[in-house]
Amino acid sequence: MQDGKDAGRSGVIAWLRREFDTLQLASFLPVLTLIAYWIHVDAVLFVVSFLFPILFVLQDLNRPAQPVAAPPAAEPEDVPERDSLTGLATRQEAVARLESYITSERTTGRITAVLLFDIDNFHKANERFGIEAGDAALATLATRLTAAVRGKDLVARMDGDSFAVILAPVRRADLESVVAVAERVMAGVAQPLQAGGHRLHLTCSAGICLMGRAPENTALSMLQSAEVALIEARQAGEGTIRSFSPRMRREQRKRSTLSAELDAALENGQIRPWFQPQICTDTGRITGFEALARWEHPEEGVLAPGRFLSIVEAASRTERLGEVVLYHSLSALRSWDKAGLDVPNVGVNFATDELRNPRLCEKIKWEVDRFDLAPERLTIEILETVVAEPEDDSISRNIHGLAAMGAAIDLDDFGTGHAAIANIRRFGVNRIKIDRSFVRGVDQDSEQQLMIAAIVRMAECLDISALAEGVETLAEQSMLAQLGCRYIQGYGLARPMPFGDTIAWIHKHNEKLSPGPDIGRRAG
Repeated sequence: MQDGKDAGRSGVIAWLRREFDTLQLASFLPVLTLIAYWIHVDAVLFVVSFLFPILFVLQDLNRPAQPVAAPPAAEPEDVPERDSLTGLATRQEAVARLESYITSERTTGRITAVLLFDIDNFHKANERFGIEAGDAALATLATRLTAAVRGKDLVARMDGDSFAVILAPVRRADLESVVAVAERVMAGVAQPLQAGGHRLHLTCSAGICLMGRAPENTALSMLQSAEVALIEARQAGEGTIRSFSPRMRREQRKRSTLSAELDAALENGQIRPWFQPQICTDTGRITGFEALARWEHPEEGVLAPGRFLSIVEAASRTERLGEVVLYHSLSALRSWDKAGLDVPNVGVNFATDELRNPRLCEKIKWEVDRFDLAPERLTIEILETVVAEPEDDSISRNIHGLAAMGAAIDLDDFGTGHAAIANIRRFGVNRIKIDRSFVRGVDQDSEQQLMIAAIVRMAECLDISALAEGVETLAEQSMLAQLGCRYIQGYGLARPMPFGDTIAWIHKHNEKLSPGPDIGRRAG
């Protein structure tokens, strides 16, 4: 029973304690002060002034300790993502950084510039040495790019073997100073490097866009403009720099249009070969024609290969173009035969990608048989750079197979690719075509004459023929004949012409060779 009373008393005490804890004593202070003022009782004033502070202290001591609130968690920092292979900034960071520089220019007056770099023919290094060696090379190049620019400039890997440099804002960024940056980067890339146990020699091309030159003052527009400049640089050749101009934008739009029309043009006959004659300097007779691709565009007119070959390559349609040119070339031979004209052969250019096709010999034999022509009437033209490259089994096998079939092999642009004599023999070359750079002005330049004479003499020693390309004047023709070059080709003889014009041209040319009428001697 006593336990029950103790429990009840403890419950009452606990309730009073809870109520005392929750009681806000300060709320009674004004009321007690007012009562003391009205009744003038010193006891009340004593309680108010002395006992109330003690009660406040007791109440605070009686309250359980409240947990200290943890400070708010700090927001995680937005750490930019890095390229996993090179450790460089990514495209996203490059865009963001460039956009911030463009925005800050309005208040600081400082300007920036964009440089894009593309490693020339890097896919060939991957094919030859393997992906691992290629990745190691990219990592090394990333270090070199970073070392070539200022620490505050941003270097980013855009994709694959393409890199960007976003220049930190400066007071003055003219073309000359930005080109100097590009040249430092390109010099770093050109240094030999070791990757995967291989020694690589690489170059790069560069596209530049200065602030204020792009169509719009945005990061995306500047990057796109630099890309347009880079495309033009790649078209101009390895290790080239181009800076964006409005003209490039117009050309890019034209390229985009042509790219969209390419497939249809290959199939509907707009793209076909035109033919340029080759002449023997001894007899003046036609020894053959070279087939040169042309695009007869309904709006742009006749386009030379320089306007569309890069588009064909970018679209991976090189083999289809080769098939179209080969078909029309063999068809032309057949038509000349039917017209009773003596055209011994036609030369068709083959790109490196075509020469790697394991079924190339089979395809060409099928086409030649289709037109009922002898394989000897087809000349395979390959660039000297193909022969100068390290041995490629597939290319070597195809060229040997074509030669065994009976096709002649012409080595085009001789003198530009550093082909070794051993390679000329290895590939079974029948004729070298002397590049036009050696032919231009040969009638006036004694050094050019010595060079041509040496090439012709070398060809004779190798028991092969020599043909001079790019002959433009009668004086050049005469000098080449004196130097022993038996075959010539160029605008001085005839420009490339559509097949429809060849028959009339052949008749006219042959008439010049016909001996005059024999009128005999008049009896006296």
